[in-house]
Amino acid sequence: MIRAMGLLQSWGGFGTSIASFIFMWDMIRRYCPPELIRAFDKWTRRIRSFFYPYIQISISEFMSNNLKPHDAYAAVEAYLSVHLAKDAKRLRAETITGGSKLVLSMDEHERVTDEFCGAKVQWISGKLVQQESKYLPELERKYYKLMFHKKYRDMVTDIYLEQVIKEGKEIQMRNRKRKLYTNGHSKTTWSHIVFEHPATFGSLAMEAEKKQEIVDDLLMFRESKDFYARIGKAWKRGYLLYGPPGQRKKKPPEERIEKTKKEVSRKDTEESGSRVTLSGLLNFIDGLWSACSGERIIVFTTNYVDKLDPALTRRGRMDKHIELSYCSFDGFKVLAKNYLHLDTHPIFESIEILMRETKIIPADVAENLMPSSLIEDAEKCLLKLVEALKQAKQLMIKKEEESALSDAKMKQAADALQDKEDSIDKM
Repeated sequence: MIRAMGLLQSWGGFGTSIASFIFMWDMIRRYCPPELIRAFDKWTRRIRSFFYPYIQISISEFMSNNLKPHDAYAAVEAYLSVHLAKDAKRLRAETITGGSKLVLSMDEHERVTDEFCGAKVQWISGKLVQQESKYLPELERKYYKLMFHKKYRDMVTDIYLEQVIKEGKEIQMRNRKRKLYTNGHSKTTWSHIVFEHPATFGSLAMEAEKKQEIVDDLLMFRESKDFYARIGKAWKRGYLLYGPPGQRKKKPPEERIEKTKKEVSRKDTEESGSRVTLSGLLNFIDGLWSACSGERIIVFTTNYVDKLDPALTRRGRMDKHIELSYCSFDGFKVLAKNYLHLDTHPIFESIEILMRETKIIPADVAENLMPSSLIEDAEKCLLKLVEALKQAKQLMIKKEEESALSDAKMKQAADALQDKEDSIDKM
């Protein structure tokens, strides 16, 4: 009992001392010159930092002294939301505009730990409330604070932070909404819409080998930034799509966007009164404009490749020429899978034979495979396609006969004219 009373008296004396110190410190700060107070605070921080082994780096939501968003903050937020949000106990759930999936990130004043090359670092989320004027509302500035031991300073500042920013930007690139830009319809400025199209390379009616060749080429280009810089070329690649009408050449390059994960700009040069010249187009492709930063994929489409100027189609401007010809049996199988959920069917054999003997564009194949009612089954659609192929074959035979007859008549007329000229010469 006596011991407990002594302990209480000791704590009471300690509390009195603390209260006296706080009172004296308040009096000193109130009546001492501000210069002396600032000097004291400065030296106090220096002494404390000498014994305190941890370093702190703050990354604010906005740049200093303005409201311009800080790119590093957004990259760090993306990195933490993917790699460390699962370790946080208090999370903030948000949805991307136009999306339904929740994105989880650290809530305010939450702390998580990350490990890099054996070094443990801590990320702390915070918020600073400022009021620059009593007439203006309070400004909230969020920030992330990185805390680590001073012996890891070089590794964290030179390697870890760079890795975090790089991964964060890659995550942002994967999650961002792609947009389709255009300056058609005589508009002076570019306009855009959110690019949402279901087409993929998997749904494209094309031979598997050619499809894989295009995919590999796109993926190679996407990962070749350092290679293009090393050889001294602009990071761009041109594709020329040509073939008969009905090959989806005029539609936006959905599949190429899907593989490269980039935004797309589209310029329609077929408008009446267009002032686009060949010289201006060539200059835009690989002239001064090609020196702009960032990668660029240029896609040209035409039904008549032989009518294009050779200066436009040469290698270096149009690096890869892709012929989108008539529908092959491999292309038909892709369409049958997409439209009818069929991998095989007894009628496939007849369709394969007919496709070898005639020409039909993928658009016509897709139209015949499209069910015309809810009760129409897959077999009826295949029979429609067989009938369309037979009609196309008959039409092709008829055209060949007409062409042969026309050639024969022209040859007969030419022979008659030659005989007449020979008779005149003999006279």
